[in-house]
Amino acid sequence: MSDTSEFTEKEEKEDITPEEEQGNQSEDSSEDEASGATEMDFLRNLFSSTLGLGSVEKVLDELNLEGLARYIQSGKSAGIPDFRSPGTGLYANLQKYNLPYPEAIFQIDYFKKHPEPFFALARELYPGQFKPTVCHYFMKMLKDKGLLRRCYSQNIDTLERVAGLEGDDLIEAHGTFFTSHCVSFSCRKEYNLEWMKEKIFSDDIPKCDKCSSLVKPDIVFFGESLPVRFFTSMKMDFPQCDLLIIMGTSLQVQPFAGLVGRVSKSCPRLLINMEKAGQADPFFGVLDFGGGMDFDSEKAYRDVAHISTCDEGCLALADLLGWKGELEELVNSEHSRIEAEDQQEKASGAAGAAAETGTPRSAPEDKTTDQQTND
Repeated sequence: MSDTSEFTEKEEKEDITPEEEQGNQSEDSSEDEASGATEMDFLRNLFSSTLGLGSVEKVLDELNLEGLARYIQSGKSAGIPDFRSPGTGLYANLQKYNLPYPEAIFQIDYFKKHPEPFFALARELYPGQFKPTVCHYFMKMLKDKGLLRRCYSQNIDTLERVAGLEGDDLIEAHGTFFTSHCVSFSCRKEYNLEWMKEKIFSDDIPKCDKCSSLVKPDIVFFGESLPVRFFTSMKMDFPQCDLLIIMGTSLQVQPFAGLVGRVSKSCPRLLINMEKAGQADPFFGVLDFGGGMDFDSEKAYRDVAHISTCDEGCLALADLLGWKGELEELVNSEHSRIEAEDQQEKASGAAGAAAETGTPRSAPEDKTTDQQTND
């Protein structure tokens, strides 16, 4: 069940109950506290590294993927929160929706007045349109081997769940399609994945069957807060993290980008990305544009940048760990299973459509004259 909470604009505040108002204030407090703590951590680390205060023990014997693999094999890594940001291109080809600006499709106020563009796009993005890839199954392997503490994801496509991660394994920071809720504060009825899928692919605008308000997937729109569980979990998870893997993100959007600075100084950090990101910069760091990673300076001792796609990086790391064959076998077997289930679902759907439309079927051939009965 999603923990997503929503904030609305002024015109709906009169409908908020005292309990909801108190919850909203508590959530604001959690976000402010997290943001403040991130800033203090950054400044503390900045002064320490810039002024050379304190000595830092070298964590990795080499600042590359091979060094990371040896660190994992040494048994020093007991839990790995994993990050993965959404793929690029969500805002491409939206001209046909006549949006005032591309981001409007994910603005909560715009959605409540004009839900059609979002649900048109949702048909293209909907979970089930794509299969999990190598990096998703690499995270599943980490879980199976007892190495995954938590996966913090910015994805909304539920592919981590399809790959085998469960609710407790995941912090879906930007929400998920897995559940949906009525947008009315006085209702908030929950709907499951199948209900929303049926509405989206039947070209219906999902409406609550209890109060007739809009029903929205539990993904976080612009103008909404991140799930409360994101803020509460990070306080527990990151201080205990002994290896941080970051995949496919620019590390520019707060508060998610600030998570890299919440681990201890002795925690190695691996970035698998198409370019280096999140590098320490005194000016931009203070302005909350990310920062903190150090790949190339003379003081670098724990951060590794592997420049590749997420899938290529995970496969390369699995190879160094001796897991490549196991990972490839897992991907192939799971893809075969998903494809078989898809074929079965399509066949069932076709049979149901034929029955509903009364499509004539050929009568079975009478073979009684050719068969012997055995009493």
